[in-house]
This record gives sequence, C-alpha cells and structure tokens, in this order.
Amino acid sequence: MVETSAPRNAPARHPVDQTLPPLKLVTSGLQHVAAMYAGVVAPPLVVGKAVGLTATQMTFLVGASLFTAGIATLLQTIGFWKVGARLPFVNGVSFAGVAPLVAIADTTDHHDSLPIMFGAVMVAGVLGFFVAPYFSKLVRFFPPVVTGSVITLIGVSLLPVAIGWIADNGPTASVSDIVLALITLVIVLVLRRLLTGFLQQIAVLIGLVVGTVIAIPFGVTDFQAIRHASVVGFPSPFHFGAPQFQIPAIVSMCIVMLVCLTESTADILALGKVVDKPADEATLAAGLRADTLGSAISPLFNGFANSAFAQNIGLVAITKVRSRFVVAAGGVLLVLMGLCPVLASLIALVPGPVLGGAGIVLFGTVAASGVKTLAEADLHDGDNLLIMAVALGVGVIPIVAPHFYDHLDPHLQIVLQSGVSAGCLVAVLLNLAFHHVGRKRAPATEEQPAAEALADAVPSA
Repeated sequence: MVETSAPRNAPARHPVDQTLPPLKLVTSGLQHVAAMYAGVVAPPLVVGKAVGLTATQMTFLVGASLFTAGIATLLQTIGFWKVGARLPFVNGVSFAGVAPLVAIADTTDHHDSLPIMFGAVMVAGVLGFFVAPYFSKLVRFFPPVVTGSVITLIGVSLLPVAIGWIADNGPTASVSDIVLALITLVIVLVLRRLLTGFLQQIAVLIGLVVGTVIAIPFGVTDFQAIRHASVVGFPSPFHFGAPQFQIPAIVSMCIVMLVCLTESTADILALGKVVDKPADEATLAAGLRADTLGSAISPLFNGFANSAFAQNIGLVAITKVRSRFVVAAGGVLLVLMGLCPVLASLIALVPGPVLGGAGIVLFGTVAASGVKTLAEADLHDGDNLLIMAVALGVGVIPIVAPHFYDHLDPHLQIVLQSGVSAGCLVAVLLNLAFHHVGRKRAPATEEQPAAEALADAVPSA
C-alpha cells in the first residue's frame, strides 16, 4: 500500500514498512497477541508455582510478563539507533530460561528466588547486548546437533511441570484431575485437527478457555484473584525485592542467553524470507540487540528473558500481512494488558489440571521441535550422534533423579540442576572437541550458520 502523496518516481515502500488503516491495524495486532498469549503466560506460571506465589502474586507476575513482552516487541518492531530488526516480530518470555529458573527456585530460599533470578537475567541481558554484534560469527559453534539437543531438553524438562499441574503439585492425581486434563488435551487435539488458519494457531488458548468452563462444576476454579484484581495497575519496579547477583545463577542465565540468541537468529532469518526482506548482518545484530536489551530491562518490571516467538512467523505467513506496525500495535496491546491486572488475573482462573492438559501439547511441541532440528544434523556422523547422546543423557539427570546433585555445593547445583544448562554446556564443549579443535577450518558452505538450517524448526515458546 503505497502512500498516494508520494512522488511518482519515489520508490515503493516495502510492505514491512507500510501502515494499515487503524481498524485493520488493531485487529491484526490482536491476532498476534492471541497467537502468542498462551506461550507468554506459561513461563511465569511455571516459575510462580515453583516459588510458591499466591494467586494474587501470580496475577502480578503474569501481568508483568505481558507488560515487558510488549516493551520488547516495540523495541524489535519500531526500534531506535541500532536496536531492533524492524521486522514484524513478537517478543515474549523465552521457554529456554524456564528450566534454569525453576532450578534456581529449587536450590534457593523461595523468599530470595525471584530477586536472584532477576539479577541473573539482568546481567545476562547486558552481556548479551554487547555480544550481539559478534554473535553471528559464533553461530557456527551452535550447529543443529547442539541447538536440537538443547531445544529437546527444554521440552523434556518442562513436561514434568505439566504433569505436576495435573496432580496440582501433589504426589498423586485424583480421578477428576486426570479427567479434566484429558478433556482439555482432547479439545486441543480436536481443534488442531478440525480448524484451519488463525483458529488453528490459537487452539491451545481456546482449549484453556473451554477446559476452564468445564472445570467450574468440579469446584476447582479459583475466582479469588479476579475478585481482588484492580482494573488499572502498574508493575511496580522490583516488586519482589531488589535484584541479587549470584555467580552460579548468572552463569546459568548467560548460557540461556546464548540459546535465546541462537533461537532469535534462526527466527530473524526465517522471518526475513517470509516477508521477502532477507536479513543482513546489520539487521541480525540489531534484532539481537533488541532481544537482549528487552531481557535486561525486563527484570526491572519483574519480567524474565525475552526472545522472538516463532509461532507468530507462521501467522505472518498465513495472513500475508507483513507490516511491522501491525505487530507494534500488538506490542501496545500487550503493554495495556499488563497495565490491567483484571485481564492478567483471567489466567489465574485456569485450574492446574486444565493447564497440565494443555501443557502436554505446549511443552511436547517444544521437544518435538528439538527433534525436528536434530533431523537437520547429520546423525549418520558418529561424532554428531555421540554429541547428541551425551548431551541428552547429562541433561535428563535432574529430571529422572531430582536429588542426584544434592551433596554438591549449592552454587554448583544451580547450573547442574538445570538439564538445559548442563546439556547445553556438554553439547557445546563436545562440538568444539569433535568438530573444531585441531581441525582445519571447513569451507564456508559447510559452516553456514546453523540458524539457516533451523529457520523453520526452532520454537520460541
């Protein structure tokens, strides 16, 4: 849509930079919010339950995540200076950080857990901001065998969380809990099978709504949070306490930041192809700066590390609406939702078993995407097979044996208790040992950034 006031000989504005009529701008932006809503509220729910937050505190944490996701999205779409890819990118809380954050919660006093998390995310975000311009040169150390192993571990590490939701964090699940989870799971699967286009994209969100309605007669729906929620509020800075800086937690989140940078690199390259505006090195660096700056700012307002949401790339491809201002409108809506606690409290209505049923799909999809990424690696190569095997083996230790590292130093436990962090470290080190140290530099075609191969496989949720 070229502005009519432009001179005839002026070059046509790229669809990415075109504006739309206000109504279409808002409705299209709302579609992007709906497509990523379930993904952006899931991480704070997982972390909030891990540190034992009340329903009211959980509402605040969810609202903060919506608010900071909106800020990060505006940094990415509108941008300033050399910050922001200026592509139709939605940013939100990255799933990559959830398992390490839960590990921090499990190894620290719950009163200090969130301040320690926020301090670690801030440092990782700042370091990531300065690393961003050089990261494209480091991507070769994160080939599909490394990123695929890490993404698989992210999903596998989160699946026990979904099971815990079904049992409502108890040792066993009641028959009603299992029935509610199963109903929700079936609803999501049926919707994914029967619906198409945008409605199929938000099948998980619809499943959560329908499952919650069905759960009301079971007496497990808690209306307390919405009763006490105000219409207007602001995520006051450092609501849960001033940030604390502990080296092990910082190391763990720096590893997560590298994973986030890898995911975002893949997403930027993929979206550039979708909107027919290929991302060059400057665009890639600007996009990664926006990710890391958003992550560094996020803890100020009680949020976590942010990265691009891949599912919204699919929405761009489906709708053919390529304007970055549409996604910017979605970012504004996210900010407004974060400023409206009563909207954020709606997620607190969703019972644990319903969340768990949808979580099996949500987290299982993350693991499946990791397997898809591993398919891009040459697993006929014995070295790659060994890297994957050992990384996954080390990564699942805290999942199958939660108390395995109990006799180690508590600071070391923060890193090791996160299967994602431990598995990523192992995968990177083994990849260096088998493919880089003592070997001649491979031709450029063989060292093509792994993100190019991951463009259609890496999730951000």
